[in-house]
Amino acid sequence: MSYTSNNQKEFQELADWVIDQTKKAGAKDCKVNLSKRRFVEINYRDRKPEVIKEATTKGLYLQVFINNRFAGQSTPDFRKSTLAGFITDVVDSAKIMEEDPFRTLPDPKYYAGRTTSDLQLADPAQDELTPEGRHAMAKAVEDACLEQGGSKVISVEAGEYDETVEEFAKSSNGFTGANRTTQCWTGATMTAQDEGDRRPAGYNWVGCRYREDLPSLEEVGKIAAKRTLDLMGGKKIPTETLPLIIENRGVARVLYGLHDPMSAGNIQQKRSFLADKKGQQVGSKLLTLQDDPYLPKGLGSKYYDDDGFPAKKRDLFSQGILNEFLVDWYYSRKLGWEPTSGSISNLIIPPGTRSVDEIIKDLGRCILITDFIGGNSNSTTGDFSVGVIGKLFDKGQFVQNVAEMNIADNHLKFWNKLIEVANDPWIYSQARLPSLVFDSVVVSGV
Repeated sequence: MSYTSNNQKEFQELADWVIDQTKKAGAKDCKVNLSKRRFVEINYRDRKPEVIKEATTKGLYLQVFINNRFAGQSTPDFRKSTLAGFITDVVDSAKIMEEDPFRTLPDPKYYAGRTTSDLQLADPAQDELTPEGRHAMAKAVEDACLEQGGSKVISVEAGEYDETVEEFAKSSNGFTGANRTTQCWTGATMTAQDEGDRRPAGYNWVGCRYREDLPSLEEVGKIAAKRTLDLMGGKKIPTETLPLIIENRGVARVLYGLHDPMSAGNIQQKRSFLADKKGQQVGSKLLTLQDDPYLPKGLGSKYYDDDGFPAKKRDLFSQGILNEFLVDWYYSRKLGWEPTSGSISNLIIPPGTRSVDEIIKDLGRCILITDFIGGNSNSTTGDFSVGVIGKLFDKGQFVQNVAEMNIADNHLKFWNKLIEVANDPWIYSQARLPSLVFDSVVVSGV
């Protein structure tokens, strides 16, 4: 699917000129990326505007390759009179860089095969959103949150954010790509008065490519308040080994601990606990993870990656077996591997058949994790630790809210504890993941 507009036509003309000038200045190869981004952000607090931001920015990023040397620089100035000097500076910088035989543009054969489907990345109604409409969105979310929160509310911050991005990329060896994308977000963060000095804060923010796909503004605000009130009375419990359910919107927080170790850069630099695990079972048979760039309106959907490779659907994990690494052009050359892509698009775990409520009834004593605090994950060892907030259940009945608890585990062990996948993928993210159930996890508390 190709995209054209007045901006794109200007971008194409300028890209052709930049490539011509760069090669005349002595570059063997080069690539230029041009972009224009417009965003608006509005936040309300105490029923008054607290933040109003609107900006349009432009950027040109030039990559230069000369005799196994590389340099890349950016500028917001698109005037040819100043770009001439900018181009000379980038070329001169490349000439004095240390030689790196792996620094080249990709082999053009890898540019072929891009989908022609319409991925619906840009909302045609985005430009119709008025300042009054944006303020009305923030107000409606705040009003619903305040009403639902009642006397427990200390403060509510509600907002709306939208952006439109146009980009054009071209290389001297045959790659050309153009895109227009939109996003629209809304939500609220609420702080409530709990016992003593406790002031739990909850939130609900949702985003889509198309504004019409957002839930009702009233629902967004009410859920923000409900999630905050659900934190009331949260306390530690004694350290215990029990089943955990990680809520859909939070699964990505733990799953991304597998992302960095799958990167070819980390593998080449000996910083990956997955380096020798390709083709092996590293999780339970319920761990199937797909990377799907073709999802219509998907927040991570795309036609090509940063190298210009056509986006392709991939099964990163199948029934717990690691199938692929994230291999960009540069590190494919360093490792002597076939390139795939160094980036991800929409992450999908196929949903199960049961709801979280149904699962809780069969788990006995368990914790539903609704949020995380802090934490870290070591890509070299696989060890991770994260603070958790959630709800304790026993025989399907709510017992108490839990807070200030901690999980410490190793990914190679943790993902083998996956025992069920719920039926509720979180659709307001590029990580469209359902809630996941893990057995026999140590949760540290008192």
